[in-house]
Amino acid sequence: MERLKVGIIGCGMIFDLNLLGYLDNNDVEITCLCDRRQRRIKEKINKFNLNSKIKTYTDYKKMLDSESIDILEILLPHNLHCEVTVYAAQKKLKGICVQKPMATTISECDKMIKECKENNIKLKVFENFMFYPPILRAKKLLKEGIIGELNSIHIKTLEATSGGWEIPTSTWRWRFDPESCGGGLECGSPFIFDDGYHKFWLALHLMDEKIEKVYSWIDRHIDMDIPAYVMWKYRPPEDSEFIMPHYGTLEFNYAQEMNLPSPYYPGDEFISIVGSKGIMWINQATSGGNVMSKSEVFPPIVIFRDGKIETISDMERDWKYGFINSTKHFIEIIKNDGIPLLTGEEGKYCTQFALAALKSSVLGKEICPEEITE
Repeated sequence: MERLKVGIIGCGMIFDLNLLGYLDNNDVEITCLCDRRQRRIKEKINKFNLNSKIKTYTDYKKMLDSESIDILEILLPHNLHCEVTVYAAQKKLKGICVQKPMATTISECDKMIKECKENNIKLKVFENFMFYPPILRAKKLLKEGIIGELNSIHIKTLEATSGGWEIPTSTWRWRFDPESCGGGLECGSPFIFDDGYHKFWLALHLMDEKIEKVYSWIDRHIDMDIPAYVMWKYRPPEDSEFIMPHYGTLEFNYAQEMNLPSPYYPGDEFISIVGSKGIMWINQATSGGNVMSKSEVFPPIVIFRDGKIETISDMERDWKYGFINSTKHFIEIIKNDGIPLLTGEEGKYCTQFALAALKSSVLGKEICPEEITE
């Protein structure tokens, strides 16, 4: 098989991680890059020693009109996802991978899904957490029944003030703009709608259940949607009976004087899942790769059942592997005509979940994700 041709639109910070799965991969070749700033494209080509023959563009339409590519990576602000996806779908690509959240409105999600289906294009919403090695192992163990029937999940996200990579002002600015970030809040939603999308998907992916209703309390701190507490009840599957109701909670908090050494963002996650036979803890993800993540105090997975504690540590813990594994998975899907693990339909539902949490905080009442149609 000929190597799949890859085009990437957007050469900002997250490019450095999304690129890794394509490097030194004999199944693909990066043939074109696009960014409004030509300088940024050149910086990435030099930083990663990319082929000097890669075509570069400052207009994504010109790139898509001129180049014949198989896979398109869209690394742009949320409000541009639909526009670019719909335009790209007319070019008869094999696959489009768009960053999370899928779009800023549900009608945009529907439009993206429709255009890709009509043109026989595989649409994937990019998600790295579910491909992070400890999460992959945890999911396998949960399916094997290591803690029995799952009853509840709690996801705690802690944000520090310093210690991660240097983030340009431009990277943050659009996330505080309600038009470009989306979410429906007056100052944008960098935590609940942007980063929170990862956590909402983990809640769906690890428990493997849909949501009946959501209730949330979201405060504002220096124009950020944090601290925040989101609660939800899972919907009982039609083909089974719950022994007891299943619930989930998400907590975003801010340690305003904390330094968190990390090669990535200065934040981290701690997940606990309770089952009928015990409890599982999944410790840390985003800061993976630093000294603390290799500490014996926080093994990646801890199981407590029958009065005994078991720790599982034989896996990679650098956050970058979630990006690498996610990209390699999509390449295999394109090669073998498979189905992405996070399809457009699933991406739409997760967007509804996130928007339901935001709407609940505004209205002060429980919201069903399916009620979010715009």
